[in-house]
Amino acid sequence: MKTFTYRTATDVAHGLEPGATFLAGGTNLVDLMKLGVATPDVLVDVTRLGLDEVADLPGGGLRIGAGVRNSDLAADSRVRRDWPVLSQALLAGASGQLRNMATTAGNLLQRTRCRYFMDATMPCNKHEPGSGCPAREGDHRNLAILGASEACVATHPSDMAVALAALDAVVQISGPAGERTVPVTELHRLPGDTPERDTVLEHGELITAVDLPPLGFAARSAYRKVRDRASYAFAVGSVAAAIQVDAGAVTDVRLAFGAVAHKPWRAYTAEEALRGRPATRESFLDAADAELTAARPLRDNAFKVALTRNLVVSVLEGLS
Repeated sequence: MKTFTYRTATDVAHGLEPGATFLAGGTNLVDLMKLGVATPDVLVDVTRLGLDEVADLPGGGLRIGAGVRNSDLAADSRVRRDWPVLSQALLAGASGQLRNMATTAGNLLQRTRCRYFMDATMPCNKHEPGSGCPAREGDHRNLAILGASEACVATHPSDMAVALAALDAVVQISGPAGERTVPVTELHRLPGDTPERDTVLEHGELITAVDLPPLGFAARSAYRKVRDRASYAFAVGSVAAAIQVDAGAVTDVRLAFGAVAHKPWRAYTAEEALRGRPATRESFLDAADAELTAARPLRDNAFKVALTRNLVVSVLEGLS
């Protein structure tokens, strides 16, 4: 591991000098440092900034501090009651020990587990722009089928982020230029020609909280994850869903897919196809197909199209 300087942030406006990186739980960053993938000169510890509370918002929403541990958030009675999809997604991720350390902001900002990215000796456009994407012709079984580019087919690994994308969550950000808000659906980027940038955050910007807006029918929500082994494995495919059904018809719905793109994939096309339709298997299949028309699978991951389609139907039928 490269030698680095360690500092403790004393306020949110601490900022970052060039070559510095914020550190919270460290469950992803420290691993990347050990592998030589991340090589910060300075680590700035933000765990003492008081960003570890979950608070009610006026009107029925919830503000989740950036430093709230995943295990605490999953167990919060308000989350379990009003946004169960979020609790389920958190519990589907990692192990109990990691959830006790991992934070809300860190979970959002974790990096892809593409094997070429995780190996500092391999060419990878996320390491070195212009060096190529060997995954396109190599090991891409668990990589993207939506929103990928010639430069990158990596997938975002977070379960929690998929649920937050479905719930219209909003990220609170503080940085050198002041404070701003960004919807979770716009926080992460598709790779395009600049896959080295995972998010829209600028250097020195710090996530301080994530806000859940009131969404009455979010109490009728669920997260379903498929993985290669029963526990402690990243998703091969996942779906977060919330649905409102009245007199047998879908009046409102939220859908997001995981493990299929460089970011949590909000399924707006499927949502629009469902509103006003009967809450039936046929409608759910049609909606999934409408969203997945945009899929561009590679040689070894076309199975993800059918997998995601079946997950959509399974989750929505279970909620209807």
